[in-house]
Amino acid sequence: MAEQINSLEELGGAVSTEGQVNTEALAPREPVRDELGRSYATGKRKDAVARVWIKPGSGKVVVNGKDIDTYFARPVLQMILRQPFQIAGVAGQFDVYATVAGGGLSGQAGAVKHGVSKALQLYDPSLRAALKAAGFLTRDSRVVERKKYGKAKARKSFQFSKR
Repeated sequence: MAEQINSLEELGGAVSTEGQVNTEALAPREPVRDELGRSYATGKRKDAVARVWIKPGSGKVVVNGKDIDTYFARPVLQMILRQPFQIAGVAGQFDVYATVAGGGLSGQAGAVKHGVSKALQLYDPSLRAALKAAGFLTRDSRVVERKKYGKAKARKSFQFSKR
């Protein structure tokens, strides 16, 4: 059975006098890295799923074995990928290796961005506040609505004919 706590002092500062729980005092976040010093995360957007590894380096980004300029040719997609590093203030300090599948290029760029954001906060938990405030740790759950029977598309009806 679990022990009962009789006073605030026994919690060691985990609960303030207002009764709110201080999660940092209960369990401070630890960096999550593998034996090679990398952090791994999965990012998702629309139908695209990205597996992302980050490690300290010169800022090189490789997606599906190709350089970022080759894989994501449009400057807008490259900008989307660089956003988490700019928000966290660590631009050019991490190398990124990502494999991404499914969806189109825009969804894949969003998936890699989501994966990079999650991997950054795992590598250095102090970056979590900035990334969360920018909304980069939240999966964008908007997906294409399915087509219904009796409809031309998901919601569009066939042309009405009175006679």
